[in-house]
Amino acid sequence: MKQKLHILPIIILSQFACTSTWFAGNAIIESLTKKLDFGPEIISYVISSVQFGFIIGTLVFGILMIADRFSPAKVFMICAFLAAISNLTLIYPQLSVSSLLLTRFSTGFFLAGIYPVGMKIAADYYEKGLGKALGFLVGALVLGSAFPFLIKGSPLANHPDSVIKLTSGITALGGLFLYLLVPNGPYRVESATLKLNAGPKLFKNFEFKKAAFGYFGHMWELYAFWAFTPVAIQWFAIQSDIDISVALWSGIVIAFGGLSCAYGGILSQRIGSKKVALIALIASGFLCLISPLLFYLPPSVFLSGWCLWGIVVTADSPQFSNLVASAVVPELKGTALTLVNCIGFTITIISIQLLGLLQTIIPVTLMFIPLAIGPILGVYNLISKRKLRSTLL
Repeated sequence: MKQKLHILPIIILSQFACTSTWFAGNAIIESLTKKLDFGPEIISYVISSVQFGFIIGTLVFGILMIADRFSPAKVFMICAFLAAISNLTLIYPQLSVSSLLLTRFSTGFFLAGIYPVGMKIAADYYEKGLGKALGFLVGALVLGSAFPFLIKGSPLANHPDSVIKLTSGITALGGLFLYLLVPNGPYRVESATLKLNAGPKLFKNFEFKKAAFGYFGHMWELYAFWAFTPVAIQWFAIQSDIDISVALWSGIVIAFGGLSCAYGGILSQRIGSKKVALIALIASGFLCLISPLLFYLPPSVFLSGWCLWGIVVTADSPQFSNLVASAVVPELKGTALTLVNCIGFTITIISIQLLGLLQTIIPVTLMFIPLAIGPILGVYNLISKRKLRSTLL
């Protein structure tokens, strides 16, 4: 079935706009630190609050099968409006530490109705070529995550509040445009009944389980790398005595990942999603292991190496989503994607908190090495030919 040309671009633009709230708090972390008189540990708390909210949100959405029982475009729009409101509370003058963490939690909760639901909408339109479509879609999420840093590092952001106002505004618009311009897809199969045992049954599917556990390894590395990239760049700038915009370069590193997601989607049409995911996992795992060496290279080489890491660390993400969606029946695609996201983001909290702890006890140059655990176990699970036993990620 030939799709209308505007469908995928609208989904991509809406995903980009609505996920810009994800790292909005981290992009203005210096302002928040001064306002709340908090130490550097606030970095891990702020992003972990979003991750925890996303986890609870995906758990609720998955158990109740929201994306499979109701119009996903309507769910997307409502959650976009609520995420925008939650994000906007960051500019509240009397913001406290507890209200900061609560507002970040609520933003993450409503993002659960945006990111996985956006993938569900794409799956409802693209029975074939889903890997390519998801490559562009997850690329949009990556660019959305980079957007607050890019704003903060540009002349547009003469005040931290402008980052929050702009990301909240485009989030609301993105949700509205998707609802108005993208109706239910032709391959959508509505699940009429609530199946509370759907999750456990999914993990009895070997292909689903293999793809899911590969994704979990990928997630161990991804968000911790993103969250602490500003720390790495700032440390390098201080040690090298160079003047660079930490926010701008952090945004550039993350944004490069958006391009790799799109290219990985195109490449998957030729060599398959599994091979793209394997190549990306192996490359990013290698960079984890050699990361201490990057800190002692010339500035241009360090920044190039970090950008390369930003490219390979994300390229496998949409391909895992394609492998997950392709392994289940149509009426459970939304539930499958949501539950896998839920578990994957639970893992990100562990790795983010681990790096937050390591930041206080070991040199910055060594703290990225443990992230290699994820790619190593991800590769192992993805290439496994026999029934998975109890690999713990």
